[in-house]
Amino acid sequence: MQLKRLALALIAAAPLFAAAQTNVQLYGVLDAGIVSQDSGGPEGRQTGIQSGNQSSSRFGFRGTEDLGNGLKAIFNLEAGTSIDTGTSDMSGTTSALFQRRAVVGLEGAFGSVTLGREYSPIASVAGASDAFGQGFYGSNLSAFTSNRLTRRMSNSVSYKSPVFAGFKLLAAYAAGEAQTATNPNVPSGDLKGVGVEYTLDNLYLGAAYHRVKRLATDDDKESAVGGSYKFDQLGGFEIKANWMQADRAGLVKYKQANLGGSMPFGAHRVYANFQQQKQGNAKGNSWALAYTYTLSKRTNLYATYAGLNNNDTAAFGLTASTPTVAAASAGKDPSVLSLGMRHSF
Repeated sequence: MQLKRLALALIAAAPLFAAAQTNVQLYGVLDAGIVSQDSGGPEGRQTGIQSGNQSSSRFGFRGTEDLGNGLKAIFNLEAGTSIDTGTSDMSGTTSALFQRRAVVGLEGAFGSVTLGREYSPIASVAGASDAFGQGFYGSNLSAFTSNRLTRRMSNSVSYKSPVFAGFKLLAAYAAGEAQTATNPNVPSGDLKGVGVEYTLDNLYLGAAYHRVKRLATDDDKESAVGGSYKFDQLGGFEIKANWMQADRAGLVKYKQANLGGSMPFGAHRVYANFQQQKQGNAKGNSWALAYTYTLSKRTNLYATYAGLNNNDTAAFGLTASTPTVAAASAGKDPSVLSLGMRHSF
């Protein structure tokens, strides 16, 4: 009888032991604002509510399990959502639930290895060197639109090394899964990527390169370099810059350069960024400004304005964390103003 009671007690306590070994977190970001945008077309300026102006609205689950001897199992499932409509698809282009990130892997003294849908090496460099934190209109996310650079990789295996003397190595392979045994000339769609990041106190430098088998005749080549520096002696002023290129087989090279910075003033922070986009003879220059006011650790208000000047052959657009204001046609100059609120949990 005593053994039966002990067995029942151990069974009842099993979830508690599991909880002590496993950490699972529900988290998310909710971002919505009033947006007034002009694509340069005959319809003129339009005003509405949009989600994801500073940060893409999302929710997710992440966790770790201690496996002992310094080894951990890790996972992350992250889905995008649109606060303005309540839909689960952040981009309107995919029905995948966890389209932002969906990985499982191991972490230890060797670094980390993840499998699934993961951020690319170039995405890591671009995110760390964008003055807008890849939020607000005029961010460097426009380099990842229109099938230019690869930001997220499905069917991938990714490795991040531990930091050695300030250096971290990034490596990734994503299976395109397009090649068939009956037609070996079909390009596989595979992506191979490498990157290196260096951090020393307030200095960050990074570079990454991808090669993608999109066409049977040649491979796509993607590259990025970037850096940032925080000036403590100037009150926390931070400057960031990057350069990215998409050299797609059979197409004209796309190039983008960014230079910007931000400055905190107590609960206030001001951002600015200049961006130039080029593709052959097409060129567009944009200036963007943003402002945030922190209400609490998790909540802030924001305002942002961006304008882009396209030459006669360019039709580039302005991209925020989720939405894009595209030029109505070549030679048109889009602009956008947004006022909103961001809350994280």
